[in-house]
Amino acid sequence: MIRTSFTKWFILLMLSVSVCISSCQKDSEVKDIDEAKSTAVTGKDSISAVNIINTPGNFLAGKGTLKVTIEDSTYLFDAAKDSIAFINVSDGNNKYFGITAINKAHNMSFGISSSGLATVKASSDVAGSQFLFKVDDKKPLLQYTLTKYARQQDFGKIDMDDYNHEGMIAKGTFFTFLAKDDKSDSPFYRVEGSFELKLK
Repeated sequence: MIRTSFTKWFILLMLSVSVCISSCQKDSEVKDIDEAKSTAVTGKDSISAVNIINTPGNFLAGKGTLKVTIEDSTYLFDAAKDSIAFINVSDGNNKYFGITAINKAHNMSFGISSSGLATVKASSDVAGSQFLFKVDDKKPLLQYTLTKYARQQDFGKIDMDDYNHEGMIAKGTFFTFLAKDDKSDSPFYRVEGSFELKLK
């Protein structure tokens, strides 16, 4: 039980670190991608050059969206201006994949992960998720997270329709159940979303 909780927090920590790094480096990486494309001779060379920039298995989206709906409100991350990354993490023999995003204003972030490897046309169990946003400076940060009180069957699913194919990083849908705090009697809110992320 302790190891399971540690693993969930490890995944969320890795997602958070990845999104911060992605956010800070987005402008320079997009510039590098543009330079790689402009110096490539053929379409095939262009794709190869872009893939070299990304760490194997980890991608910073240059185009596409991530939509998150919770409590009758929909929030949109746009890769053209916000930072959205698809990442793969290893924790010993365990492997996880996920999506992490932070908006340009740095007042909203979302992360969701699943155990195993990203597979096309497959439904994977959610292993961790967190949604943070700040309405304004006068109100506290709002946080929705997967808590230790959620039962395994309540974690949700990530459904992958496409992955790492012809410029498409990942496309699919997800749902999970998050609470506003870590109390045993806290209500859970169903969170649904979709993603379509491309290299450029």
